[in-house]
Amino acid sequence: MVRPSTKNIPETARSFAVKAAQLLADLKCTEVIVIDLVGRSQVCDFMVLASGTSARQMKSVGESVDKLGSQVGSPAWRMDSDAGSSWIVVDFVDVVVHLFEARQRVFYDLEGLWREAPRVTWRSADRTAAT
Repeated sequence: MVRPSTKNIPETARSFAVKAAQLLADLKCTEVIVIDLVGRSQVCDFMVLASGTSARQMKSVGESVDKLGSQVGSPAWRMDSDAGSSWIVVDFVDVVVHLFEARQRVFYDLEGLWREAPRVTWRSADRTAAT
């Protein structure tokens, strides 16, 4: 299976990454971050990371973010998880969403791998004040 390429401009991908992060937070994921990888990664332009509270919640959130992609015209290219559903990946080509169980997130440390990459502010002042 060959990974498709897109002609999306980075701002379109950024907008979708922010919407995905907001959805993950609304669905009670924790430690949601968006990493800007434009010009740094050959795989994607933005990476969204979040921690889930249970395998059931993470599966539901994965399906919801997949549905969001379809609604905004960016359907997922692929969705996959490990055997224990402690890590779910939803790949939208320009944006890759990772949902982790807390221990798996620490183990793989994607934040550390991309520590030099800028973080995208995805919470508006109103959303920050409300949480």
